[in-house]
Amino acid sequence: MSDSVFASVVQAPEDPILGVTVAYNKDQSPVKLNLGVGAYRTEEGKPLVLNVVRKAEQMLVNDHSRVKEYLPITGLADFNKLSAKLIFGANSPAIQENRVTTVQCLSGTGSLRVGAEFLARHYHEKTIYIPQPTWGNHPKVFTLAGLSVKTYRYYNPSTRGLDFSGLLEDLGNAPSGAIVLLHACAHNPTGVDPTSDQWEQIRQLMRSKELLPFFDSAYQGFASGNLDADAESIRMFVADGGECLAAQSYAKNMGLYGERVGAFSIVCKTADVATRVESQLKLVIRPMYSNPPIHGASIVATILKDGDMYTEWSVELKAMADRIISMRQQLYDALCARGTPGDWSHIIKQIGMFTFTGLNTSQVAFMTKEYHIYMTSDGRISMAGLSSRTVPHLADAIHAAVTSVA
Repeated sequence: MSDSVFASVVQAPEDPILGVTVAYNKDQSPVKLNLGVGAYRTEEGKPLVLNVVRKAEQMLVNDHSRVKEYLPITGLADFNKLSAKLIFGANSPAIQENRVTTVQCLSGTGSLRVGAEFLARHYHEKTIYIPQPTWGNHPKVFTLAGLSVKTYRYYNPSTRGLDFSGLLEDLGNAPSGAIVLLHACAHNPTGVDPTSDQWEQIRQLMRSKELLPFFDSAYQGFASGNLDADAESIRMFVADGGECLAAQSYAKNMGLYGERVGAFSIVCKTADVATRVESQLKLVIRPMYSNPPIHGASIVATILKDGDMYTEWSVELKAMADRIISMRQQLYDALCARGTPGDWSHIIKQIGMFTFTGLNTSQVAFMTKEYHIYMTSDGRISMAGLSSRTVPHLADAIHAAVTSVA
């Protein structure tokens, strides 16, 4: 037999985030803990399907008039309309003036990719500035779509907070018209967000330089427990009448990870521009995946258009957010109780699913080897992977790592 035609293909490295789970699954230890995965877990460490999601699915299954026909290229119309309303606000002038075009995409990643490909084809500036650090998939998505990726300062390791002066300086030096990626809330991986006043300064600077905002909204409602508060940054940019882009995901806030439900919106200057933009978005999507899946989007639309179900969702969403906030407090208290060297207040100041612990690569490796705790090598932990039962184990491991590994 001759060699495979793919014999020269080399083994690719594991994805740095998904690879953590692969390593965790191989570990036989009874005390092992996976804090790498970006998915919500219950206090018992189990995945959660929201009650309101189960209810919506049951309604869909019982409706025998529903068929499995293809959706339009842009997706489910109801879903798109309701998604725009959720992120921009029910009374958004941009929606009322038909200046928003929204298309259903494959969760947050697919929304980012569709947006990036549209910009690479139709926007005059091909450079996008992304925060340093950011979600590991961002640079790959934008580069492969044909954009040139640069970074702006975001996180200050010494304060474990926002490097606001660095951020303003870097955006101030960006060429006029450049695209800027902004995390709407619950910045991944750091959990550090600008304050309202800081967002306002960022908005003024970006508008004065005609920088184009591209929001990634993966955690609306999941960060603070309040859907409107978590969309405040985006709404500031829409309120000034300027243009912006937004990628939305329902993975976290509805627990629809595997359904891959997302939306991509562009807020345009006029309704006429929005119509033409949508026609070109279709030309991006058609050769990519033709049209999106129907089931997940139908779940979302069912919940968003029913007042009682929407309220039920809001309550369940707040419960998830509150559990994560409580895990932050418990971990902070446990480290204080152990007298672990250093200031750990950033754990309770940061927001959302992730905490940037400030642990270095060697300390992370030590915790994996000695305590069977798995996280990404940059020290990012998923707070949703913790429970009251496992907090002491993590606090012991952090204490040991900080006191014995430089």
